Amino acid sequence: MTAADQLPSRRLPAWCTAPWLMLLLPVLYSLLDAGLVAREATWWQVALSTLAAVALFWRRRFPVTVLLLTMPGSWVDEIWLAPITAVYSVAAERPRPRVVVPCGILFALVEFFHWPLPEDVITLSRATALDAIQAVMLAAGPAATGLLARTRRELAVRLDELTRGQERESRLLAERVLISERGRLAREMHDVVSHQVSLISIQAGALQVSSPDPAAVTAARTIRELSVRTLDELRQMVGVLRGTGGLPDAPLAPQPRLADLPRLIEESGLAADTELVPGDRPWPEAVERAAYRTVQEALTNITKYAPDAAVHVRVRAKGRRLRVEVRNEAPPVHPAEILPGGGHGLVGLRERAQLLGGTLTAGPTQDGGFEVRAELPASRG
Repeated sequence: MTAADQLPSRRLPAWCTAPWLMLLLPVLYSLLDAGLVAREATWWQVALSTLAAVALFWRRRFPVTVLLLTMPGSWVDEIWLAPITAVYSVAAERPRPRVVVPCGILFALVEFFHWPLPEDVITLSRATALDAIQAVMLAAGPAATGLLARTRRELAVRLDELTRGQERESRLLAERVLISERGRLAREMHDVVSHQVSLISIQAGALQVSSPDPAAVTAARTIRELSVRTLDELRQMVGVLRGTGGLPDAPLAPQPRLADLPRLIEESGLAADTELVPGDRPWPEAVERAAYRTVQEALTNITKYAPDAAVHVRVRAKGRRLRVEVRNEAPPVHPAEILPGGGHGLVGLRERAQLLGGTLTAGPTQDGGFEVRAELPASRG
C-alpha cells in the first residue's frame, strides 16, 4: 500500500453534485457565453442565443429538440457552449448512432457554414481546412464524451447488479451451510438424546410393572409419561431442523399454553404455592408459550438445586402485560448430587422474552432462595 492509498479520500460536498445544480450550471455558463459574444449583435441575435441557453433546461427530456433550438443561435452569433452541451446531451441520453451521428454532423455544418456566408463558401486553403477541422472537433468531442458518460453509467448499473448478485449468492451459500449444520445437529440430537430418553422410558416402564411399592409405581408412571412427551417434542424439533423430513405440510404437535400450567406444576412433584390469574383477555400464542417455558425451566432448576424448598408460582395479568414469577425459598437441605447444567436455559428464556418485547430477570433472593421473573407484553406495540 502506498502513502497515497493511506491518505483519507476527499469527497465533494453533497451540494456540489446536487441534480438541480447540475441542471442549472450549463444554462448559466451558456448565458455567460451568449453575453460575451453579443456585445455588437442585434437584438434578434441575442434572443436566439438566449433561447439556446434557456432551452438547456429540457436537454435531458428532449435532447434532440434542444439541439435543434440551439442551432439558430450558433449559426448567427458564434456561441459554442450551448450547442456543445446539447450535442453531449444527445449522445448521453440517445446513444444510438442513427441519432448521434446526424446531430453531430448538423452542428459541424452549422459551425462551418457560419452566417453571414462569404462569397467563396469553400476555397482550397489552409484557413478553410482549419475551419473544417475545428467544426468536426467541436461536434465529435462532446459526442464522444457523452457516449463515454453513458457507457460509464451503464457499467455502474451492471456493477451494482453484479454486486447484488454476489451478495445473493453469498446468502444462499450461507443458508446451505446453515441447513447442512442444522441437519447434522438434528442427527446428533436424535442419535444421542433420543436414545438416552428412550432408555429412561423403558427403565421406568419396567419399574412400574415390577415394583410392589405404590409410590414407586406412581413415580415410574410419571417418569414414563414425561419421557414419552419429551420424545414427542424432540421428534418435532428434529423435524423442524431437518425441514420436517421432506414433508413441508406435516402437522406440528400442539404447543403448550397457559392452560397446561397446572398439569406441569403437578407433574414436577414440587410442593408449589400456585396463583394462576392470567386474566380474561386472550393472550397471543407466543406469549403463552413463553410463559409456559419460563415456568418449566424454573421448576426444572428448582428440581435440580432445591428439590425440598418451598416454591411459589405466580402468573398474573398486569394491564397489557403478563407477569410470570417463580420463586423458591432457601432449601432446608442441599442435595448431595446436583444434576449438571450449562446455564443455557435462562439465556434462552431471556432471548425469547426480548424477542417478544418483554424482559426476564433471574437471581438469588435475600432469604437464600432464587427467583425468576418475566414480563411479557400482549403485543410489541
